[in-house]
Amino acid sequence: MEKIPLTQKYSEYFQQMGSLSKAASKIDETNVYQQGNPDTRRIMDALVGENILPESRLEGVEHFESFYDQVCAGKHGLILMEHYANTDLPGLCYMLEHSGNEKLVNLSKRIVAIAGMKLNEDNPVVRSFAESFTRVVIYPTRSLNKNEEKARSTEEAKAEEMKARKINLAAMHAMDDCKRRGEVILVFPSGTRYRPGHPETKKGLREIDSYLRLFDIVILVSINGSILEIQDEDMLHDTVGPDKMIFASSPVIECKPFRKDFMAALPADTEDPKQKMIDHVMDLLDKQHDEIEKIR
Repeated sequence: MEKIPLTQKYSEYFQQMGSLSKAASKIDETNVYQQGNPDTRRIMDALVGENILPESRLEGVEHFESFYDQVCAGKHGLILMEHYANTDLPGLCYMLEHSGNEKLVNLSKRIVAIAGMKLNEDNPVVRSFAESFTRVVIYPTRSLNKNEEKARSTEEAKAEEMKARKINLAAMHAMDDCKRRGEVILVFPSGTRYRPGHPETKKGLREIDSYLRLFDIVILVSINGSILEIQDEDMLHDTVGPDKMIFASSPVIECKPFRKDFMAALPADTEDPKQKMIDHVMDLLDKQHDEIEKIR
């Protein structure tokens, strides 16, 4: 079914969300942890529910359940998920909460996503999208590099770097707090939405290796189908329409043995083994995605 511009179809929703928005429009080290807004969440759930086709499903329910059980037993849990659209996280949470499975409903309530600053700072409509879900906000390396290039002086570039350090240190502390509370951290390892024809947007970020060192268990979640399609860099230019979506989980992976075994298998002279590690994760996600697409 043909998709139509998001702003055309949901301008009324966006007005409602804007009036209910409470999230900060500027991020600093004092506000990196942002609790989800239940008022905007209800509208996001309505948008997602209108577009996820009834034949959509969760694949590997037993893996989601095992992951949840282990988190409840005290393990620190990480979700690494593919990223195609701004409805990826809303779609996963919607499917978990409408699964009729108590464990999956409770898992959804524990998810805290890692989000870049631009979701808060670039546009009030995008901010109201993002604030529907609990987040820890970071200053991404890609954004810092761009801002340093734009800096008009060395001093300005250094000030931006210092700002990034403060925000990301506060984000690390916030993430530690989440782990202690038994919350689950969800990360998009590409750091951006995949764009057809731009393979660099599907490359995993080197920094993701640190998450594997900081968590006990991880599941890899692939996404087949999308109710949003990217048109350009402006998120509000996305088009929307019904689609069959499948969110699939890998078996639960023990982070430290997984990382240790992979690193040990690399040649001693391997350049940038941390990047190789996340390249391997992305390859696993690609394989999982392709296998599901065969049966979608």
